[in-house]
Amino acid sequence: MIIFVRIFTSQFNYIYMTIQQIYQLAITMGIEADLRGKKKVNEILAHTKKKYEEAPKEQKEDFDKERLTNPFSDTRILNDAKKPIKKILTGIDIEVGELLLADKLGDIDLVLAHHPNGIGLIGLDDVMHLQIDLLNGYGVPINIAESLINIRISEVSRRLAPANHNEAVDAAKLLKLNFMCVHTPADNLVASFLDKMIRKEKPEYVEDLLKVLKSIPEYKEAAKLGVGPRLFTGRPENHCGKIALTEITGGTEGSAQMFEKLAQVGIGTVVAMHMSEEHRKEAEKAHINVVVAGHIASDSVGMNLFLDELAKRGMEIVPCSGLIRHQRKGKR
Repeated sequence: MIIFVRIFTSQFNYIYMTIQQIYQLAITMGIEADLRGKKKVNEILAHTKKKYEEAPKEQKEDFDKERLTNPFSDTRILNDAKKPIKKILTGIDIEVGELLLADKLGDIDLVLAHHPNGIGLIGLDDVMHLQIDLLNGYGVPINIAESLINIRISEVSRRLAPANHNEAVDAAKLLKLNFMCVHTPADNLVASFLDKMIRKEKPEYVEDLLKVLKSIPEYKEAAKLGVGPRLFTGRPENHCGKIALTEITGGTEGSAQMFEKLAQVGIGTVVAMHMSEEHRKEAEKAHINVVVAGHIASDSVGMNLFLDELAKRGMEIVPCSGLIRHQRKGKR
């Protein structure tokens, strides 16, 4: 249950939220939108809790206890300035420059990033386990999905290890700014949104799928900038076949070897946020159509679905750093 802090004056009624309330809302919405299903996510949390309870004392001391209630390790409160929140500066990538912008604006109560920073960035590889269940849900045997994704998780973990994780976090602390990131919950929201739309529209051909995506305001706006939905492999007149959203949520790009396995279980088209050349070539070899919806536009859809809920609760939203802000009315 969300509890709001209300401050009344004779002329105005201000509604504030705390950073903890916003954080909990992100987790709740992320779980509800998760393509694995709420039951599966709760099973994962229960398994994590059991591992913690059975761990030796010395391991418990280093255990990240947020994992007991938050299944998305890339979504975190990065700095709690203990200030009530009414106005939020939010964007796709938040670095020191955006934090200085917030300080310059002077009336920003929270800086909200999509892409993870700090401990959220360190935990990016952990959320990639989500991809194992997604692949399995599309028919790839669990042992094969685990083998492919676990190799990729190790690669990502090593790549992230030398990064300067806390650069922006340290700046937020010095500036005394509330700072947090919402990554996989937002990606889950856009994945669920696209899944429902595609199921409803039932595109027969790849060109029909592209039309469906281009009808979404964020993608339509991105197209004006030259970064809208586009076909990476296949032809517009190709049949879509079974459509998989394996490249929308789950931390970052998965295994390049998964396309062969997806083709073997009947997937004809993959919808992705973005795709490297290595992955594109493997998809082409597997005769899979690849529609890249667009990275920043897709991130914007997911963030907007979350931001709309904050706006309904009285928060003022100030977009920056590439966020294509579009506010939807009614139910998600």
